[in-house]
This record gives sequence, structure tokens and C-alpha cells, in this order.
Amino acid sequence: MARYTGPQWKISRRLGFSILENGKELNRRAYAPGQHGQKRKKQTEYGLQLAEKQKVRHMYGVNEKQFHNTFNQAGKMEGIHGYNFLCLLERRLDNVVYRLGFASTRRQARQLVNHGHFLVNGVKTDIPSYRVNIGDVIEVREKSLNLAVIKEALENKVVTPAFVEVDTNKLTGKLTRLPERSELNSEINESLIVEYYNRLG
Repeated sequence: MARYTGPQWKISRRLGFSILENGKELNRRAYAPGQHGQKRKKQTEYGLQLAEKQKVRHMYGVNEKQFHNTFNQAGKMEGIHGYNFLCLLERRLDNVVYRLGFASTRRQARQLVNHGHFLVNGVKTDIPSYRVNIGDVIEVREKSLNLAVIKEALENKVVTPAFVEVDTNKLTGKLTRLPERSELNSEINESLIVEYYNRLG
């Protein structure tokens, strides 16, 4: 399945979950789109697991194949499968750029990375799925320092997570540590995703 590029608010309403993590999508209409949106049927156990997987997949903007591969990689690591999975998603370059405040949404961060506006440890990196390591220095390229989109995103940034460090003057930042589970979205139940893939075998 290709990456979804349609309206994110529609997906948020269908899932009853803010993909942008700001709640704006659900402020006006907190029910699914369509004429039957307000008559939602009770979900089965499988339906709940599938919906949870879709929440996280759309939140991070990952296609199905990448998502499943990342899940399998997390299963080979020591520790809790679900938490490891979320940490791998958090280490994606587009997500780290978003966490640093250089983009207002993950989708915007993906586009900025694709267009080659960032360096990782001094090397131009235009792969959104590039996995950032702790201590890697991410910086805006010299040619992109005056990019209005990045300046606007930094001005509108409300909170910077404790697991990243950013210098707004030099437009550089880094991942200082892995996030704790309490620092990630509390509305996500990653154990349902583990159950979903275990069910598939």
C-alpha cells in the first residue's frame, strides 16, 4: 500500500485520534466523516487492534511495508517490543526534525528532508527514514538558513521534548537520549499493535 497523501483531518476523525497531536482535527467534529459517521458500531477486538496500528502509522507518516519492517526490527531488540517499536519510529530523521521544531508537522518535515535542507553530522541527508543515533548533530544547510517555513515553525513551536536539544540561533539540534514512554503520546496503546501482528503470524 502506498503512503497516504490525502487529508489528515479526515483520517483523524475516522480514527477518533489526533494524528497531528494537537487535537485541532477533532475540535469541531469529533466523529467519523460521512453521513453515518455519528452512528459508529462497537468495534471488535481485531478492529481495535487494526485502528491502533493505523493511528501510529498515519501519525508517523509511514507506509505499510516500512511500518511492518520497523516492527520486526523492534522484535529483535532487547526489552519491550512495543516500546522499542515506538523508539525506532521516533528516531526517523523526519520525526527528529519535527521534534526539534524545524517543521510544524511530520509531513512538512518529510518534505523538507526530501528536498535536502538538512545535514546529519555534516553530511547532506535526504532520506526521511534515516535512523538518527543518539548524539548525531542535525543542522539546517547553509543555503536553507533563511527558509521562511523553518523560521515560522520555530516561532510557533510551543514545547521542545526533553530528549532533544536545539540551538535556535545556529539552527542545529541533536537527539540526546531515547524518549521515555511517559514522554510519548499517552493515547497510543502499542500492545494492541503487537497483538495485531502476532495475530497475523
